[in-house]
Amino acid sequence: MSKLEQLLTQIAQNKLGIETLETRRSDSLDFHDVAVWCLRDALEAAFNAGLEQGRNANPSGKANT
Repeated sequence: MSKLEQLLTQIAQNKLGIETLETRRSDSLDFHDVAVWCLRDALEAAFNAGLEQGRNANPSGKANT
């Protein structure tokens, strides 16, 4: 599992209560009712993880041109 897949799975588990992001070919396992505030939290966590990754890749804060 890639780092990205691990991160997304962790966010799904912690913010959405979804055990895995793997397709399991079962409606009851692959489709979930999710509160909008939980979805917002998950999207925000993913966004913040991307920001952090960008900062770590370019600690000076200057644009790569």
